[in-house]
Amino acid sequence: MKDKIIVFSVVGLITLVGNWVGYGVSPIKAFPGMVVIALIAIIGYLLSKIIPIKLPAVFWVALLAILISSPIFPGHAFFTKLTDEVNILALATPILAYAGLSFGKDIGVFKKLSWRIVVVSLVVFTGTFLFAAILSEFSLRLFGKI
Repeated sequence: MKDKIIVFSVVGLITLVGNWVGYGVSPIKAFPGMVVIALIAIIGYLLSKIIPIKLPAVFWVALLAILISSPIFPGHAFFTKLTDEVNILALATPILAYAGLSFGKDIGVFKKLSWRIVVVSLVVFTGTFLFAAILSEFSLRLFGKI
């Protein structure tokens, strides 16, 4: 677990620098929000290891973040205000860099998959986009927003 906390801390520091350079938000001002985001990630990771239902850690992290930021959670306004200082694109930068490094170590396996992986990727991306669009359309119509 110690190595996970180190990784979350490094990602948090890179995010704070990216937030500062790219969006002009002082690291001191964004630090409390970054701590909240890191704690949500750590708790979500721990939940994925503790709960016997085998779901990916990203599920538990997302569920926890949704619950904490929803109006049903006491203090949601406080947590939302703290995390508003962290720009989502600044948070995506270290994650995408890590994904690139991870992909680089598996380049041999990727080459063996050849053109088939492109077809599978296109089908997955298209399906994800269409399902998200249909779900959004349904939700917006259901609540009378369009």
